[in-house]
Amino acid sequence: MDPRTLSPQFAVSPQITPQDIPALKAQGYRAIIANRPDGEGADQPTFAEIEAAAHAAGMQARYIPISGGMVGDDDVEAFRSALRAVPGPVLAYCRSGTRSATLWSLAQADDMPLPQILAATSTAGYDLSGVVRRIANGGRTPVARPDATHDVVIVGAGAAGISVAASLLSRKPGLDIAIIDPADVHYYQPGWTLVGAGVFTADQTAKDLASLIPSGVTLIKGAVAAFEPASNAVILEGCRVVGYERLVVCPGLKLDWARIPGLVETLGQNGVTSNYRYDLAPNTWKLVQAMRRGRAIFTQPPMPIKCAGAPQKAMYLSGDAWHRAGVLKDIDIQFMNAGGVLFGVKDYVPALMNYVRKYDATLNFFHNLVRIDGPARTAWFDVAAPDTPVRRVEVAFDMIHVTPPQTAPDFIRVSPLADAAGWVDVDQATLRHKAHDNIWSLGDVMNAPNAKTAAAARIQAPVVAENIAADIDGRPACAQYNGYGSCPLTVERGKIVLAEFGYGGKLLPSFPKALIDGTRPSRAAWLLKERILPPVYWRGMLRGHEWMAKPNKTSAP
Repeated sequence: MDPRTLSPQFAVSPQITPQDIPALKAQGYRAIIANRPDGEGADQPTFAEIEAAAHAAGMQARYIPISGGMVGDDDVEAFRSALRAVPGPVLAYCRSGTRSATLWSLAQADDMPLPQILAATSTAGYDLSGVVRRIANGGRTPVARPDATHDVVIVGAGAAGISVAASLLSRKPGLDIAIIDPADVHYYQPGWTLVGAGVFTADQTAKDLASLIPSGVTLIKGAVAAFEPASNAVILEGCRVVGYERLVVCPGLKLDWARIPGLVETLGQNGVTSNYRYDLAPNTWKLVQAMRRGRAIFTQPPMPIKCAGAPQKAMYLSGDAWHRAGVLKDIDIQFMNAGGVLFGVKDYVPALMNYVRKYDATLNFFHNLVRIDGPARTAWFDVAAPDTPVRRVEVAFDMIHVTPPQTAPDFIRVSPLADAAGWVDVDQATLRHKAHDNIWSLGDVMNAPNAKTAAAARIQAPVVAENIAADIDGRPACAQYNGYGSCPLTVERGKIVLAEFGYGGKLLPSFPKALIDGTRPSRAAWLLKERILPPVYWRGMLRGHEWMAKPNKTSAP
């Protein structure tokens, strides 16, 4: 007997015996559903024996046999009806548990998101990739053929997705490209730090998504539910099927606000804010302007996160505003970092530490936000310093800027494209999937060990476009990504420490040191961030103009 929990009210198991029933009763199960036909195995008890033992224990039993693993639509409806009729928790069994897990997945299709279903079954040890279309179709058998097929399908219409589409078209005019995304608005997210400092307005960072899609590219408005790489298909919610010759995966990452208990309920209230959300960044500036004394906390969760410098950027710009207003002496700035260093590339730390001292900020390493009570203005942190037991500390605040925990999107983490940690598994140089030759990935969702920034995507997009174009021509990959990422660390209004680096923390400056020394605060770098990079983004990167981003070719075409 090996019960495997799929939900608080349901578990599956390989074949059970009448002798197992008392133990199942003791574990709290109140009903049994048999999905294995009688006589399937020589060592198999009959359902009548199981039913008698269940009744003797005061449990209910149902018999919904599935022959040969063929789960029909009527079987799913019968299973769904049985789950509604019997008391829970319920244990269903078959020879291995697979048929029972399949029935449950299909029965839950109308009530539970597909990624959540696949995560539950995968955790229990069952691979249901073969029925994702049925789950996406509400548990019913779908049409096998795709609704549409394109030369290249791109999942995600963020900076990475639009840029790679535009770069592809510049190399292969007339290529049939489709971008899948459920959004209506495209955001220039690097600008939100400056929105939180009163430099930009929020509307300067948002544009209608459809207006940015390159001419000739099809925009498919929808949310991806699953991938079928063996069939060259992407499954959308509602079971729309999009086929492809080549696939690019770049949906960004998930901001997991709900992982911190109490946070969702208090965001935008009680002094709680974040520059990681479009509607909250203006609130950050309002709080900074209103604050004249008290404690301000800035948090940074465990890596990886989008733009690792953004949490401290908020701290520096807030400290600068309070310094200019003459109230800094009355404000206690606390930086709560789940990691053990201020910044991952040591060359930039001395300049940053000068500003930590200027704003009299306290650095608290190994402090991870785990709970928040907005009305009580209190936050709790787990302190996990090396070689010491984890302890929990309670900290009061007047203002707190929260950087949420971040993961790959659910539909990525449970997909056959993901590595063990849930990120798309690519070769870090070519950005091609390690197991599927016609799939590439870029941006925040893939597992190359680079900084997750828009500047990184700006360099990655031409690399992916160049390598896809080579693949179409029957040539090997001819461009390599060196891990470049850029983090303009806004240390005060008018000055930036321009961190530019690649794999292993190697410094990769874009400008001569005489123009911009990235290890020192610079007004030129601020001008670049405030005045030059936004038009480069909107008018260059998203239109396929590879200014200072031409990929280095590593082999002859």
